[in-house]
Amino acid sequence: MGKLPVCNGCTLLSWNRSIVVALLLSQLCCSQVWAQCRILRCNSDYVAATQHLRVREGADVRYCSPLRSYAHCTKKTARACRGDLAYHSAVQGIEDLLIQHRCPKTGPTAQPRPPPQAPLSGDACCYERVYQQQQGHAPEYVHCGVFGDPHVRTFQDEFHTCAVRGAWPLIDNEYLYVQATSAPTGGAAYATALTKITIIFKNWRECIEQQIYQAELDDVPPAFVDGSVMGGERRGQHSLQVRSQAPGQQVEIWAAHIGTRLVVRQSGRSLGLSVRAPRPIVDTFTPEQDLQLCVWGCPASQRLSRPLPQPSTEAHAHCSALLPVPDVYFQACVFDLLATGDTNSSAAAVAALEDARVMLSDPDKVHLVPAGTAQHLPNLPLTLAVAVLAGRLHNLLAYQ
Repeated sequence: MGKLPVCNGCTLLSWNRSIVVALLLSQLCCSQVWAQCRILRCNSDYVAATQHLRVREGADVRYCSPLRSYAHCTKKTARACRGDLAYHSAVQGIEDLLIQHRCPKTGPTAQPRPPPQAPLSGDACCYERVYQQQQGHAPEYVHCGVFGDPHVRTFQDEFHTCAVRGAWPLIDNEYLYVQATSAPTGGAAYATALTKITIIFKNWRECIEQQIYQAELDDVPPAFVDGSVMGGERRGQHSLQVRSQAPGQQVEIWAAHIGTRLVVRQSGRSLGLSVRAPRPIVDTFTPEQDLQLCVWGCPASQRLSRPLPQPSTEAHAHCSALLPVPDVYFQACVFDLLATGDTNSSAAAVAALEDARVMLSDPDKVHLVPAGTAQHLPNLPLTLAVAVLAGRLHNLLAYQ
């Protein structure tokens, strides 16, 4: 009882009509409640976001972003709507429609429809050229790198090692949504690795329509999800291009309309992402988009201490040969080697450092060296050593 059946497009039509009826009844009978409970606004926003979509049978991913926005809106008004029947009906309906359309609960949300704008002219879809014309100088570029177990270098040049598992947004702004998924590696108890990266370029005026790129472990395709390698054609130019010099291992995506370059690669048994973007682009987010690993780094509760090993350790010797500067990339190399026991894991840190060299215009910012690291290397933190031993003991017992 109370569940919407998962069926054809008639369910969606009846649900949309129910929202409209609820709007009218609530305006007639519940004006005092509406002053506190904002469910009417949530309902009307969802109707406005989906009324232009033609109904299809079965799952329809076009409804996923509006439904997530709808769910987010109801959560914000949950306390004021505690006793409101329209609110509880909406919450139940959202759950059913998310299931019907096979929508994950995490992901990009629908953006408000912008007011009509004048047609674009000239080089409007080339961000760098327009910025140079308007400001008289090139924009400031920032870099984010995510790799290994995973390690995150933020746009603010902070560096974190994360214990995150599952799907987490790396970037979520007006133009771009990037999500990474981490899964256990089977090594130490805390060890995880990036196994999936999803990049969504959002609709932007006349320059591009939404385009999606997705890579998984052992599957780094040289094209977007729809099979194309270019998008956003205008006056013979393309705003989006996918290039691959190592098919199945590495791709580079160039988004001219936002002046942004993204590199996705597989190193060892993990994926990695490097991004170079203008600061004005990465700063175009709202307060609701408050979880972005490339902007804020890992949540404090998910951060791990990085190892600073004794020079005599095998991990130190292996990583020193590849990364002679004792910076955070060297530390990440040692961390991954201790966590996985796989010498191939060091390739992720090496590739991330090379990307930083290419993407950062200031060579002095390439190496992030923690205070005191260049002079001496302290002992391995006790917490990391215990975690490594616990993971190995767990694996040993599992085979007996």
